[in-house]
Amino acid sequence: MENVKNIIRLLNASFHGGAWHGPSLLEQTKGLKVKTAAYKPAQIHSIAELIYHITSWRLFALKKIQGDASYNIDSEKKNFGDFHHVDEFELETLMMELTLSQDELIKALENKDDSFLQEMVPGAEYNFDTLLNGIIHHDIYHTGQIALIKKLAAPTSKFTDEMESRYFETNDPDFY
Repeated sequence: MENVKNIIRLLNASFHGGAWHGPSLLEQTKGLKVKTAAYKPAQIHSIAELIYHITSWRLFALKKIQGDASYNIDSEKKNFGDFHHVDEFELETLMMELTLSQDELIKALENKDDSFLQEMVPGAEYNFDTLLNGIIHHDIYHTGQIALIKKLAAPTSKFTDEMESRYFETNDPDFY
């Protein structure tokens, strides 16, 4: 069970905190304002869409652990949602669903042994070790995207090259 325990540890660190790479997903989204969550730079998903997307793939993993071979994320709407307007209720719901997906995923893994990781994912050509490590990497990748979008969303953000050593700053309390 050491490998499963390690996956659980990494899932928790990248989600709740204590990861080597910096802020976790929850740390990066703590206190997130609706205005920032809804901000959609050209050709880039909004933070709300990314939270939906992260949750979708966690639910995908959970469905596969439960043996559902037919479950798939086969449309843009199932992958990133459909957000024309984000309000406080919707953001709260997204965050609640994200947290529930973490809790359910960890609960589903707690009684698994290491041999489970070598089992093939129902309806896929890879094993659970690949899927679960992919979820960890996926969370970390999108946590970084969220951090960048938060900076892009702030009205006084300044990006320059390293030589000028300017950094992000904002005085707007509606951001973060």
